[in-house]
Amino acid sequence: MHLGIDIGGTKTDAVVVDAAGTVLARRRLPSGWGGEAVVAAALEASRAACADAGVTPADVTVGIGTPGTVVDGVVSHAVNLGVDVLDLAGAFAAGWGARPVVDNDVNVGALGAWALAGDGADRSMAYLNLGTGLAAGLVLGGTVWRGARGAAGEIGHISVDPAGPIGADGLPGGLETYASGSGLTLQWGADGATGRDVVEAAAAGDARAREICERAYYGLASCVRVLVLTLDVDEVVIGGGMTAWGDDLIAGATRILDAWAATSPFLASLDLAQRMRLLEIDIPVAAVGAAMLGGGRG
Repeated sequence: MHLGIDIGGTKTDAVVVDAAGTVLARRRLPSGWGGEAVVAAALEASRAACADAGVTPADVTVGIGTPGTVVDGVVSHAVNLGVDVLDLAGAFAAGWGARPVVDNDVNVGALGAWALAGDGADRSMAYLNLGTGLAAGLVLGGTVWRGARGAAGEIGHISVDPAGPIGADGLPGGLETYASGSGLTLQWGADGATGRDVVEAAAAGDARAREICERAYYGLASCVRVLVLTLDVDEVVIGGGMTAWGDDLIAGATRILDAWAATSPFLASLDLAQRMRLLEIDIPVAAVGAAMLGGGRG
């Protein structure tokens, strides 16, 4: 049995899964703010999930996915958790009795999406997380590819228009500014607004909101193009909170990918639109991926 914990900015999602990744029990609780509260929420959700599954802590391996940079179980710069530096593995182990394996949440999301696809060890995948931010997790040959400094997949910082809107990182026309929740609200500029507010305004006919949404379609299409041209992955699976946008997001990106294919025989040969797949929003891929990581995969 494997226990996986996905620590997010608003919720902590704990699952108990079997060797195939089938979810046997699941508990979601509000995430804490600050290191001590984050660990307490993770422990509480984990104990509840194990109780629901009828197992004890000694019966499960443990993996954790978290925002921020992770090195040897220590998390840094998880700003949406109120964490500057936290020895997450050590603090969790003190309350659990066993040390977890800890990795970045997008990496474990990629591993979960790959495991749940069940298409074989040789299949490659990019898991594109469109949430508050934008980043990709990469699974090549059944292993998460993290890069020389752990920055593999940080494509949100790629600029696709030097004259585009300035993002939170100071770069113009970045993919994260174009196609993430924070990017949409940054462009919209209204205090307290969300990405959903921008999408709803566009549906109601607001011209500026429509322009922002059109940039989001272009941003998603550009992400798919970058990931396929760089790594030639079998597919790009799209997850994260922006997937609540649904078919309109995919249709908009597909329209742009098809337009590029119509003018470039090379791009047409890559079938970019057909290699893009929207993940069901209620599948706990990050928690499942964390469980798989704790069990020695990835």
